[in-house]
Order: sequence, then structure tokens, then C-alpha cells
Amino acid sequence: MVLAGGRGLRMGGIDKGWIELAGRPLIAHVLARFAPQVGEVLISANRNIERYASLGYTVITDDVPGDFSGPLAGLRAALSHARVDLVCSVPCDSPMLPVDLVARLREALQATGAQLAVARTSDRIHPVFALYRRELRSTLDAYLAAGERTVQAWQKRQRSVEVSFDDVPRAFENINTPADLERLQRGPGGSLQMP
Repeated sequence: MVLAGGRGLRMGGIDKGWIELAGRPLIAHVLARFAPQVGEVLISANRNIERYASLGYTVITDDVPGDFSGPLAGLRAALSHARVDLVCSVPCDSPMLPVDLVARLREALQATGAQLAVARTSDRIHPVFALYRRELRSTLDAYLAAGERTVQAWQKRQRSVEVSFDDVPRAFENINTPADLERLQRGPGGSLQMP
């Protein structure tokens, strides 16, 4: 699942999936890296639904009360919609995500018997880059029903495993502000900084 349902407040309310980088929208960069890793792609979006649907993937919307209820609302929709036992989430604003993300998360999940595997670089957790067992839907429902919305706090309540991606730390850079976009667009010598 690609999380594209946020408000983009730090980008002036722009739908971040459609921000252009190197002549293509961020969602296109993410899909190019993510889609080959999974059997089915779901896009979690709360606006521009038809535009996201035009990409050829299933679009799901939040069904948690309140507008823009956060990534966990998107995850809940994906766990409800999924026809497989594992669901991976990635954000629409990280165009350099690892091309082996799902395989590495799945390997750790299966080796440990955890309920979810989450990416980590150095001492930083990347909570929206995670692989979940569909069985977590009931605990997520209870958490959201209690009015909670923090991804990492919910993840810590589950049997989880952290997976090191120290070999590709830049892969998790995301675009939250215009400065982030500029930094990614232009590096030393003015060239695009995509791996």
C-alpha cells in the first residue's frame, strides 16, 4: 500500500503524490520501485481519487471517522481490503525507497515470527515503511476506536522486529517541505540526487 492520503500541510496543503521530481510525480517514482516488489498495489488516498485511479491501481480511502486520520487509517483500509496475509506500507513522498524493501522485511518477519517488521537506519525507526500481518486488523481497530493515531506507539504494542537498512540510509528520505524537494532535486553540481 502506498500512503497518499495525507494533508501535505508543510507543503502548503498540496497533495504530495503529485509533486513533480525530475519530470514525474512522486507517486510515479514510488510505484516504479515498489510495484515490482508486491503482488498487488493499493493506493491509500483521500482526494484526487480519480487521478490516482488513472495510474491503474486500486485506490482505497480512509473509513475512520474524522478527516485525514493519519497513516493508521490508511493501513486499516488496506488490511480490510487485502486478499493476502501480508501488507506492506510505504509513503508516497519517498522516491528513493529500497528496491528490496519488501523482501528484507518479509525475511525478518518470517525468521522471528513477529506480527510486523519495520525499517530502521542507525538509531532511527521509519514507521511508515513496514510489513504487517493481516491479523493485526483487530488490534488496530481497537487502537483507532480509542482515538489513538500514533503509528509508532501502536507498533510498539505489537510483536515487532526492526530491520536494518544502514546500507541505504538515503532511501528513506522524504519530501515534507519545499526545502526537502529542492535538496533532493539539486545536489552538488546541480544534478538530481536519485540513486
